[in-house]
Amino acid sequence: MSNVLDGDSPTNLAEYSVSELSGSIKRTVETAFDQVRVRGEISGYRGPHSSGHAYFSLKDDRARIDAVIWKGTFSRLKFRPEEGMEVIATGKVTTFPGSSKYQIVIETLEPAGAGALMALIEERKRRLGAEGLFDPARKKRLPFMPKVIGVVTSPTGAVIRDILHRISDRFPVHVVVWPVKVQGEGSGEEVANAIHGFNALEPGGAIPRPDVLIVARGGGSLEDLWSFNDEIVVRAAADSRIPLISAVGHETDWTLIDYAADVRAPTPTGAAEMAVPVKAELDAQVAGLTARLQGAVSRQMDQRRQSVRALMRALPSLDQLLALPRRRFDEAATGLGRGLELNTINKRRGFERVASHLRPDVLSNRITERRQLLNERMARAERTVERLLDRSKSRIERAEAILASLPARLKTQTDRGRERLGNLSRHADTAIRHQLTRARAELSAQDRVLQSLSYKNVLKRGYAVIRDEENRPISQASALSAGMGIAIEFADGRVGAMTTEGGAAPSGTRKRAARAGEPPKQGSLF
Repeated sequence: MSNVLDGDSPTNLAEYSVSELSGSIKRTVETAFDQVRVRGEISGYRGPHSSGHAYFSLKDDRARIDAVIWKGTFSRLKFRPEEGMEVIATGKVTTFPGSSKYQIVIETLEPAGAGALMALIEERKRRLGAEGLFDPARKKRLPFMPKVIGVVTSPTGAVIRDILHRISDRFPVHVVVWPVKVQGEGSGEEVANAIHGFNALEPGGAIPRPDVLIVARGGGSLEDLWSFNDEIVVRAAADSRIPLISAVGHETDWTLIDYAADVRAPTPTGAAEMAVPVKAELDAQVAGLTARLQGAVSRQMDQRRQSVRALMRALPSLDQLLALPRRRFDEAATGLGRGLELNTINKRRGFERVASHLRPDVLSNRITERRQLLNERMARAERTVERLLDRSKSRIERAEAILASLPARLKTQTDRGRERLGNLSRHADTAIRHQLTRARAELSAQDRVLQSLSYKNVLKRGYAVIRDEENRPISQASALSAGMGIAIEFADGRVGAMTTEGGAAPSGTRKRAARAGEPPKQGSLF
């Protein structure tokens, strides 16, 4: 604070800097409102910032105040803020000097009464129901006789003991318990993670995959059961691929997980009764069905036996069935001897007819006919061979004539080829001469260009090239030193020389150079 008085100031008020005034206001506000409870409606809430802090406002019908929940406090909240939710916030009021604003730093947050909680539940129920999470078509049927039951509950309460006792009384099966907190901070996340964890188990793994899940908790107030109204728990129950029974609270207690579950049980004991049947009742039912099956089989056998007897009475006797075939057999046996005699007589007559044709004169005539036929065929074969020989001889004669004329043909073709080769040779010589002529002309043109660019043409005009002892051209006088051997190349040859100390050229020399129209210094053209 500055207490320096200005003689020209009309008042004696103390002068503050902006930082001093902002800091004084901040300390005053934080001292006066170190711990306050504010009731209002959440406005402008968009979830936690990327830093983990939450920024929003609290408002009523006449005023509005900025609010912030730091990252560490936000993770410990029992109720998470939601847009439009009426809450009671506890914290301290502070200012933000950078923008001359004040805000409340919230340390605890709770809904403004049971009515607010019910309104929040109804709004969440409406929103999740609109997404189809409570649709009856999504619900799955419970297995009639599960082998493994998964239970999500607290391992220390009476709920798990009641469930295990009821299951062991009705139908003992394998029970897998996933221990979770059923109220308080983080309980909703643990329940949702347990449901997801049971669904992630693979069949046949080290931990058996349950056939049905039971999410159970004992009774309590609305705040005690609030974890089962958490959106993450409701979505996990709706997404469960394993049939799920909700057994939260007593029969009059309803939570949102009851709507998303496949079946709602009034109590945890009722959930155990829904999960498994009564073994004694099943045994009695099986025994009754077995007795009924045996009686039905006996009655069926009696009916079939009576039917077979009735069919036997309707069938004819064995003698009646064999009478007609036996008579036919007897008739066939009686006619068998007569048939053999007639068959023998017929065969003999046929043999005699064939034998009558086998006389010597008949055989001689057949031999004569066959010999004549053979002679005719031999004569035809000889004529065929003669024709073939004549044809072959004609072909041989034509081939000999072609061979005789072959040398003349070859000579004619050779002469034609030699003449064609001569023509091609003459054309090749002409083309080569033209090519050489063009090459000489191009070479001459290139030589003329080379001669025009050669430095020796410059030497013919009176210039000279000075080289050092290593035959390298020297283009500047500074490259020479006294007593250095040099070679001076003219157009007609080279001469050696020795340099002396440098200096200005004699006046007479300059005058002669001026009279000759030459420059006073001559440098290398390269």
